[in-house]
Amino acid sequence: MPSNPSATTAAAVPASAGSSHAAARGPSLKIALTGGDGIGPEIMDATLELFKAAGVMDAAAPGRAAGIEFIPVEMGRSVFEKGNTKGMTDEAIRITEDCGLLFKGPMETPKGGGGKSINVTARKMWNAFANLRHFRTLPGVQTVYSKAGIHIDMYIVRENIEDTYGGVEHRLSNDMIQCKRLISAPGCDLVSRFAFKIARQMGIKKVHCGHKANIMKMTDGIFLDRFKVAAKDFTEIEAADVIVDALCMNLVIKPQQYRMVVLPNLQGDIVSDLCAGLVGGLGFAPSANIGRHISIFEAVHGTAPDIAGKGIANPTALILSGLMMLRHIGLLREAAIIENAVLSALESGVRTGDFGDPAKPVLGTKDYTKGIIDRLGQKPTTITPVTVPETNPAAPASAPVPRPQATQVIRTFTDVVRHVVGCDIYLDTPLSPASVAEEMQRCCEDTPFKLTLISNRGTQVWPTGSAYTECVDYYRVRFELREGSRPGDFGQSRCVALMDRIAEKFTVCSYELLRVFDGVKGYSLAQGQ
Repeated sequence: MPSNPSATTAAAVPASAGSSHAAARGPSLKIALTGGDGIGPEIMDATLELFKAAGVMDAAAPGRAAGIEFIPVEMGRSVFEKGNTKGMTDEAIRITEDCGLLFKGPMETPKGGGGKSINVTARKMWNAFANLRHFRTLPGVQTVYSKAGIHIDMYIVRENIEDTYGGVEHRLSNDMIQCKRLISAPGCDLVSRFAFKIARQMGIKKVHCGHKANIMKMTDGIFLDRFKVAAKDFTEIEAADVIVDALCMNLVIKPQQYRMVVLPNLQGDIVSDLCAGLVGGLGFAPSANIGRHISIFEAVHGTAPDIAGKGIANPTALILSGLMMLRHIGLLREAAIIENAVLSALESGVRTGDFGDPAKPVLGTKDYTKGIIDRLGQKPTTITPVTVPETNPAAPASAPVPRPQATQVIRTFTDVVRHVVGCDIYLDTPLSPASVAEEMQRCCEDTPFKLTLISNRGTQVWPTGSAYTECVDYYRVRFELREGSRPGDFGQSRCVALMDRIAEKFTVCSYELLRVFDGVKGYSLAQGQ
């Protein structure tokens, strides 16, 4: 990969950075394909037409190890409408897993009902743990930054599996809804190491970790800690961190100061769209979801049903995502030729109606794609072109990663000494904090535990608090070991017995064990504690 930032490709995923699909060479490389919903089929047809013109599907071209065979699969709205809440048929799942690669257009998420986002489902089901997006100033795409002469060339690496995207939500009381935020050490390790590997291969010298560890000291805290651990194996790359709200401000004020930022899932989703706005919108933002076995390449913009079927959609994001896929599987020469043609077309004023110089004619999807095809073999002149290799790398000798025989459990920390030191019990009650405390103290009599804290919406309301703190009908009550009881004297059964005693009088929504791990508290304080 080129180390010169100005020559870094607009859609680069080195084949060795993710799963080993580059090894899966033969007469042809099979890729599962779905056009998606709305404008998806139109922009997918345009992208495939461009790929065909560039010889991507031609295994006999000079310097080629393999061509591509796209295998259509059924996913999206049509599947949801048949009552399948996964949004993909069993056959589509089987084919995608056999191929190890999925190229997809935008998908519609059903409104209401039981269907979840197919985009999130696919990433999580196939453990595509890292989302990589490239945001770059493109010729012919005017933004406030390009007009000011500010060149943007940066990557967002987003953890793709965990965080609030687990979608674990419950109604706890009349007035309280909960969403669980789940962050694991192995998940942090995977995405941080991926980011540093990509940075190394692209010649990026500084990687930032975006986080909110100043507030979420345990979840974002472990994300930041594991980032720092991963950085120790990449000493040639400077590792820095930035609080996510400051990051957003900095991106608006001076975006060129960042080259790569790795973030947790929800924050990464928000920051990714912010960065897309810096370079012209989601229509110019390619996306790759990389896993150890299965990877997904997709346009992440909407389905635009208002213009579907009119032949005027902009296929640029899907084309650039396809170039990420070509590089991922080792077709570096074809990807470079296509990308130079895209850049040449853009700088010449080739455009669809959603961007570009108003003095230039507006083209439909097909004519826009033809404008790129006509420039295959050309290079841009106003920016540094992408280097075109003479040939593609030879097929690696190693075999593809074999299909797992069963679901794998991944771990980071082992042989940790853990001791129970109490429990948090969550109650649905409209009582005042003082009344709750009186009842809880009675419940924990003759137990190893004492009541130490009552909080409401995360803020301490007992044993001290403010009359100005308004409470809702959902409390956390914390019990910790009395003096004379030692961690390790007993397990969680005494906590369960205490919860059972409380449940005779109150609605218990849930409970969490309080434990120490190698002597370090595995739980947070309340605000005001």
